[in-house]
Amino acid sequence: MKRYFAAFIFLVCGVTFGIAQPKISVVSKPKDKKIDVLIDGKLFTSYIYPNTIKKPVLWPVITAGGNEITRQFPLKNKAGERSDHPHHVGIWLNYGDVNGLDFWNNSEAIPKEDAPKYGTIYHESLESARVTDNVGRIIVTCAWKDYQGKKLLKEVTEYNFSVERNARIIDRTTLLEAENEKVNITDNKEGMFAIRVTRELELPASGKVELTDSHGKVTTVDATNDGVAKGNYLSSEGITGEAVWATRARWMKLYGSVNGEKVAIVIFDHPNNPGYPTYWHARGYGLFAANTLGQKVFSKGAEEMNFSIEKGDLATFRYRLAVFSGDPSNEEIEKMAKEFASKI
Repeated sequence: MKRYFAAFIFLVCGVTFGIAQPKISVVSKPKDKKIDVLIDGKLFTSYIYPNTIKKPVLWPVITAGGNEITRQFPLKNKAGERSDHPHHVGIWLNYGDVNGLDFWNNSEAIPKEDAPKYGTIYHESLESARVTDNVGRIIVTCAWKDYQGKKLLKEVTEYNFSVERNARIIDRTTLLEAENEKVNITDNKEGMFAIRVTRELELPASGKVELTDSHGKVTTVDATNDGVAKGNYLSSEGITGEAVWATRARWMKLYGSVNGEKVAIVIFDHPNNPGYPTYWHARGYGLFAANTLGQKVFSKGAEEMNFSIEKGDLATFRYRLAVFSGDPSNEEIEKMAKEFASKI
């Protein structure tokens, strides 16, 4: 494990003198298959790895104002939420074509006869859960396996959780090793680092949508001008709305209001990631994803990457997701982007 840990550069959170810094705590709960991250004693997020989903995720994610920004379906029933895409859970990282297997779309909703076409990411071990310099740090190992249990990739991921003024920050560094054979990660739109958000942060839509009630019953309703979905996208290149899909950008902001609290989610790509600056698989219905590897789809064939990892080699992916209470200016976001980019 030492060579993995040597690859991580830890974030050191600065101290603002005269201002009390929120206290971060990390609590492992192996019986519940989760690790809680608390800020001043209140839940910010949990790393969860239940048997009911096909990859470990961060869920829920909660703002400083106490509002959940992640969709609750399919883990809980909340009235007025969409019931589509049951594989969209919390914050996650996986991909739609890994040696021909679909890790992205896998869920318990997949028919048994189709299961061999899909891959699953299994949590294997918790290597570290601690707080240093008021940064919560979790290091885990996972295995990307096919239907028969053959391992394609060994994953080591470090999560860093910190608070910077009005932003709650999640930094994810993932190392993927092809332990047994070469692994081909073929261009595919279904990837890679993603969050599925609550309905309030969706973009306004027209037409019919399927929403659940508090008991999980699905009802078709007309979403036109329903006044609930009021989110919007803004990219580092100045593109807004649903037009951000299939465009490149260094960062992307999704902003709106949840229960009266102004909220912005900003995802940052890292300059050392393959394919930087990333293409965005960002949809109006609440899927917000950075896909650095799906170039052929997003460029309509003008580009093609077909990333691969040779046997015994490693690939590293770094992302930052910041949850702002309020609406940060472009200048604030650019400052944070520059700071994140400086981390090697």
